[in-house]
Amino acid sequence: MDLKHILPKLLQRLLQALLVALLVGTLCFFMTRMLPGDMAYRIAAGRYGYDMVTSAAAQAVRVELGLDRPWPAALGDWWGRLLHLDLGSSQVTAQPVLLEIAQQLGPTVRLSLLAMSLSLLIGPSLGVLAGLKPGGWLDRVTLGLSVSLRALPPFLLGLLLVLLFSVQLGALPAAGHADHGGILLPALTLALGLAATSCRVARDAMVQVRASDYFAFALTKGLTPSQALARHGLRNVAAPVTAYLGVQMVMLVEGVVLVETIFAWPGIGHALVHAIFGRDVPMIQGTALVLGLMFVLFNALVDAACALIDPRRRQ
Repeated sequence: MDLKHILPKLLQRLLQALLVALLVGTLCFFMTRMLPGDMAYRIAAGRYGYDMVTSAAAQAVRVELGLDRPWPAALGDWWGRLLHLDLGSSQVTAQPVLLEIAQQLGPTVRLSLLAMSLSLLIGPSLGVLAGLKPGGWLDRVTLGLSVSLRALPPFLLGLLLVLLFSVQLGALPAAGHADHGGILLPALTLALGLAATSCRVARDAMVQVRASDYFAFALTKGLTPSQALARHGLRNVAAPVTAYLGVQMVMLVEGVVLVETIFAWPGIGHALVHAIFGRDVPMIQGTALVLGLMFVLFNALVDAACALIDPRRRQ
């Protein structure tokens, strides 16, 4: 693709990232202010403890953090700081939000990449094998597993994996990140949910490839089924599977928040939950903003991968 085709796509993604930043930050601002209870009291309780907090301490926090300001002024101030790439400081720890997010981003990215790698290893592989013999025993088994896994919410699937691998088998740690293999259970929890869908997408794509004229012609000219699959089948199956990754990114971002909380994984999702309980508005806005921008970035990478696999998308 030449520059005249790349530049509009790049500008479109940059505009999308800007709109996501403004929309996510604004929604978080209003949603946190609509939560019941006194935000200043909750923040003061997080600093001094619920037994030590007083009305005077809550008022001091309210004045210190500017929580007594009208919401238009507070929102305008946050927009102005966002344009300068300043996400403010945590109202609980007083540390810069960017610094805290930088420390938590690495574990979240590692968890997401491992989960996506496992899902692509499990789901499309089984889907291709099932699509080679539609209606066979493997096709029926994968259909049942896919429906069951998609019906299970991530927190319940995670608990079942903990009971199996940690409680019954004692093979993997149940939570935390310091132990060897601590990332495997949260990654597997995310991967199974993603693989359940990608398996059926790959299966349907394989059925279409198997019934196509070019696949039949490949067999007619003397290629074995495995050779025809390798030369003509896998790339055509990979195109819809890769395109569907954009939809799976939504499930991945949603699942990260739940799974990191369940397994005490020190990532952005875990920090977001703690920030919500502590009414830490800058931290909520910052983490939600980064998750939204991650979604935009992953979708841009998916579009690039689709164009690389399928030349028709470059037109």
